Amino acid sequence: METVEYEPGRAADVHPGTGGGGHVLLWHGRGPNERGALATLAGLVAERGPTVIVPDWSSESDDGGRADLLQSLRFTRGAVGDHGGDPDSLVLVGWSLGGTAAAGVTINARRLGVGFAHTVCLAGGFTAPDPISGVLLTGQLPSGGPAESRSPFTLFHGIADDIAPVTASRAFAQALELAAWPVEVIELPTDHAGIVGTVLSEDRESWNPATDEATLTVAVDVADRIAALT
Repeated sequence: METVEYEPGRAADVHPGTGGGGHVLLWHGRGPNERGALATLAGLVAERGPTVIVPDWSSESDDGGRADLLQSLRFTRGAVGDHGGDPDSLVLVGWSLGGTAAAGVTINARRLGVGFAHTVCLAGGFTAPDPISGVLLTGQLPSGGPAESRSPFTLFHGIADDIAPVTASRAFAQALELAAWPVEVIELPTDHAGIVGTVLSEDRESWNPATDEATLTVAVDVADRIAALT
């Protein structure tokens, strides 16, 4: 793993893939600069082929993190191009509020001039405003247009999630379906932290790598599914 700057003063961890697996951009959640919380999942995905880039960003910025998120996207698209790939072949993955941001970018991809092979939301916090637009996602969904031009969604959610309830993913999937947007919901036997291979500390202030078999089994399953999309 190598740490780089995707813009001056903003760090990203690059987990090199084992070759031939494309690129994954992985956004952490609401806590500022918490890329380390995704180290377990990023490593597992990279072991399965794709290169994974995990940037820091901060929802506490004046713009809610929008500039950080979009700059990390530009950086990653550039990295894909530097390796001879199509920047629109990128798989975008976000956890918690990062999942909300990933959905927001995807819904607005045409306006932003970007494309994705697939978008994955892990325990998405869809009841919160999207950091990209500052408004709720459901108010941004188009009522028509060619479905084949839209990046498909996969929404992973733990059924034991007590931070972002699984009902949020179910409701967002229903809204996507009404807008004729391709979507799949996958519910897993884990919680908010476990879906990315971490555990929440006892004081609920930090995320630590999981070591128990049950949590790691789910994280491996998630990594397998993400890698298969690249």
